[in-house]
Amino acid sequence: MAENTNEPVIEAEGSKDSADSRNFIERIIDEDLKDGVYDHVMTRFPPEPNGYLHIGHAKSILLNYGLAQQYGGKFNLRFDDTNPTKEKNEFVESIKADVKWLGADFEDRLFFASDYFDKMYDAAITLIKAGKAYVSELTADEIREYRGTLTEPGRDDPSRERPVEENLRLFEEMKEGKYEDGTKTLRAKIDMASPNMNMRDPVIYRVAHMTHHNTGDKWCIYPMYDFAHPIEDAIEGITDSICTLEFEDHRPLYDWVLIEAGFKSEPRQAPRQIEFAKMYLTNVVTGKRYIKKLVEEGIVDGWDDPRLVSIAALRRRGFTPGSIKKFVDLCGVSKANASAEYSMLEYCIREDLKVSRPRVMAVLDPVKLIIDNYPEGQTEELDVANNLENESLGSRKVPFSRELYIDRDDFMEEPPKKYFRLFPGNEVRLMHAYFVTCVSYEKDESGKVTCIHCTYDPETRGGDSPDGRKVKGTIHWVNAPTALRAKVRLYENIIDEEKGVYNEDGSLNLNPNSLTELEDCCLEPSLASAKAYDSFQFVRQGFFTVDYKDSKEGAPVFNRIVSLKSSFVLPK
Repeated sequence: MAENTNEPVIEAEGSKDSADSRNFIERIIDEDLKDGVYDHVMTRFPPEPNGYLHIGHAKSILLNYGLAQQYGGKFNLRFDDTNPTKEKNEFVESIKADVKWLGADFEDRLFFASDYFDKMYDAAITLIKAGKAYVSELTADEIREYRGTLTEPGRDDPSRERPVEENLRLFEEMKEGKYEDGTKTLRAKIDMASPNMNMRDPVIYRVAHMTHHNTGDKWCIYPMYDFAHPIEDAIEGITDSICTLEFEDHRPLYDWVLIEAGFKSEPRQAPRQIEFAKMYLTNVVTGKRYIKKLVEEGIVDGWDDPRLVSIAALRRRGFTPGSIKKFVDLCGVSKANASAEYSMLEYCIREDLKVSRPRVMAVLDPVKLIIDNYPEGQTEELDVANNLENESLGSRKVPFSRELYIDRDDFMEEPPKKYFRLFPGNEVRLMHAYFVTCVSYEKDESGKVTCIHCTYDPETRGGDSPDGRKVKGTIHWVNAPTALRAKVRLYENIIDEEKGVYNEDGSLNLNPNSLTELEDCCLEPSLASAKAYDSFQFVRQGFFTVDYKDSKEGAPVFNRIVSLKSSFVLPK
């Protein structure tokens, strides 16, 4: 998915028309089923294992899987591993984990394009024997030169009319490793004057003496994507080969390969390629070479750094499969390119978490508060609801004693008007507990407040006063003796949104404040049992999750998923 810094336009109209709630892909499938083109639906997600998947891939995964589910069909995960120069098992495993996490169940249908290399070789032989392919000695630069331009036809390769028998011999010798990389290719023989550049005798095989992650050193020739992909679809019985719009001009080649190699007799037959618009997200980094550079330079701590939008990064950040599905559904399926704001993705995770996660108290910048008239040595347990909007989450016991921690921002020595939190002489409510009044405070030599002294009204347990008096401020707190110490990470966009994604030289416009790490935050002791990926709402702070990578026993690390406030308004 390419970055897009234009003004965002949320896809709404155009994804499904007013007369029919089904999107254009569903209507194509409906028509094909009705006309007997096929009697079942088979889809696939075909990533190349040369990097981690990102949010744009999530749309393709969920679209393909959703269509298979909708029509009672099957969904395959297939790796298009035809280019050993960039592919790694690390990427294979990360992609499998991402697809499973999103809930796209491929069951036992895990395939690799490399599983079909023998059949692809046989298909190439079929084309050669039919006079539809030939071996070329042109270099890559010469092939580009011979191809022509959008306004001028290409020129015939000097080897275009080579005899079939010679082509068969040379192609066999390519397979046997007799030629160096770049010295021979196999080209499809189509039309050098075609207005579609993809049809001007495209290369379908090249020599590459490299070890493949799946087939080892068995092969030293590898098929090109445009040749391999339709054959993979045909072998697996894919009915609808759904891809993004940049492949629209490749569709004639897709059909040509299948027809000429004998997999189908006319374009409408399955498998058939259908293109849809990519999902662009504004002000994010998705380009693999950019992410690779961020990783290598130590700006991020890996492909799953929570500031990125790889699926692994979103999972680590604390996003849920449900939130990503909601986001994809809101974007819709369309033929028109459009962009979505990151704030819409944040809206989706807030909607998913706000009633499903416990709300706990966490003090991120702690300062001690002592209740002078509270009995020394006494601790009581307050019964606190986990989420007032979801009774099924139950309640928990929260310890309370004479010494607490509150957030430094909740106290001021000389407050401005309309400041309703704690200051000398003011009374506030300690959430779920008592009314307290500030009577004094202590400072260190630098003038920093180190301790706040209060008195409490024991008649206000639970947060209400029997005499009916009201307080305007309520602050959260954590019991000091039992506080869980933790590191908390606050994230902003890794891109400086005011300047856009790129500088004039093509480098990234990075936000120097994209990560803030807070040490020795004080959290409720109930969070001590939290496991990796568990998520919570920290009262007044946002939604947070336990980091799977850096958390250790007794030393958890919490990542902020998203703040509580949102500027996004759902389109009507």
